[in-house]
Amino acid sequence: MILEIAQIDVKAGSESAFETGITQAAEIFRAAAGCRSFAVRRSVEKPQRYRLLIEWDTLEAHTKDFTGSQAWKDYRALVSDTFESPPQVEHTELTLKAF
Repeated sequence: MILEIAQIDVKAGSESAFETGITQAAEIFRAAAGCRSFAVRRSVEKPQRYRLLIEWDTLEAHTKDFTGSQAWKDYRALVSDTFESPPQVEHTELTLKAF
């Protein structure tokens, strides 16, 4: 299992538009092959910063199958106009789950 963490900084005043778009995009991710879960968190200290936490079966399910697909283009059409800068994306593997 791979956890994608995407940090997205949105333009000042576009938080509501981003949240509307990302809520709609949740259905796109729900239908994506290999996507296990999708969550969005908003920073308390920096309210224009969001983190998407997306679990994928494999790295390739995200990087090869989803990224660049029509579903990815549909997701980006819903939210990319709110981005202050390109999202910062990394993929992680679980090292420890203590409790």
